[in-house]
Amino acid sequence: MTRIDRRALFTSGAAAALLAAAGGSVHASPKAGGVLRLAVPREAGMLEQAAHGAVFDTLTEIAPDGLLRGELAASWQSALDARAWTFDLRDGVTFHDGTPLTAEDAAASLNALGVTGADLRAATALHGHQLLLELEAPNPHLPYLLAGADHLIAPRGELSASLANAVGTGCFRVERAQDGRHFRASKVAGHYKAGTAGWVDTVEIIVIPDASVRAEALRDGYVDVAALPEPRGLLKRGEFLYYPSSKEMALAARHNVGIPRKVGQRAPLDDGRIAERWWRL
Repeated sequence: MTRIDRRALFTSGAAAALLAAAGGSVHASPKAGGVLRLAVPREAGMLEQAAHGAVFDTLTEIAPDGLLRGELAASWQSALDARAWTFDLRDGVTFHDGTPLTAEDAAASLNALGVTGADLRAATALHGHQLLLELEAPNPHLPYLLAGADHLIAPRGELSASLANAVGTGCFRVERAQDGRHFRASKVAGHYKAGTAGWVDTVEIIVIPDASVRAEALRDGYVDVAALPEPRGLLKRGEFLYYPSSKEMALAARHNVGIPRKVGQRAPLDDGRIAERWWRL
């Protein structure tokens, strides 16, 4: 069976748009509480992608409505030639270990990871909450590029190789994880995104290598969302939502899963945001 590009799998914007086009039920009013459980295959780093979206933030984000917004950055401005950019970080943001976010953390993270699509010369902390990004060549699209999933901000720029030790500023804090197998995280109380994201109390992601077993787990209610499931058996029940369609099923979800109603169509969309933006009805 033909599958759509796996990079689109955890793109909340694309998923919601496809659901709307298919005539499914899209729920506009998020509900807080409950557990959201996802089953993913072992391939393509899907576990890590979804888990990183729950634990980490970036300086900017492409919101569910498709618009660019600040995430860890409260505001930004550039020089006239778009080579030098200044970002002011949000006040009062802390990492999951309780340490405050500083411009030094952001600078170290971006110096270590670089910026995909831009030639970063240097990231420098001007003071506690102001960051300077200097580019080798002008790039007016830098704020959009920084919304990419590769530009995670970690304490001192040290991104743990193991999910179990991941520490970010995201809506969810790691409870336990085993690389390549499973991940569980709980909502951070008093998070700066409270009321706009991080709806469920707990997120669980499990790797199930066999597509037919992922479909069975969804069908029998053990998970709420399944990536690249075997469609036979699911189609007969009629209790599920399919992305992008029942013929090319990249993802299936139960009807008691809610997603944003308004979704922009402008790329780049934000991969890995299911945990943060979807909810249980």
